[in-house]
Amino acid sequence: MKRALPVLVLTVAGLIPVWRYTPSAPAPAVAEPAPAPSVSTSPGSPGSTTRVVAGPTVDTEKGPVQVEVTLDGDRISAVRMLRQPDHPQTTAAVPVLIEETLQAQSADVDTVSGATVTSDGYRESLQAALDAQGS
Repeated sequence: MKRALPVLVLTVAGLIPVWRYTPSAPAPAVAEPAPAPSVSTSPGSPGSTTRVVAGPTVDTEKGPVQVEVTLDGDRISAVRMLRQPDHPQTTAAVPVLIEETLQAQSADVDTVSGATVTSDGYRESLQAALDAQGS
């Protein structure tokens, strides 16, 4: 009888992670080629052009990531997430990634702790958008 209570408590404690487990989405069997980034331009002040470039959607373990970057001439003036995983770490990481991008003026930003997968997808989509801006 003295052992029954600890055994019951430990059994329940061991089953809690199993009950809370949520499997991630299965990886696609065949990788589809990413669509080319889209570029749209609009005239801004005389002598400069404002371009909005959407990067490709990058499929990550946590979900799809897609970035849209607004360029004033050669400067990054804004970054917006078009698609992002619905995950608490991602929600917290996005403002940090955007702020670092605006400071660095490139896709060379640090990985946000706890959101490594999202940070990698963000950088990949952002770099593709920046590469497409010249074409």
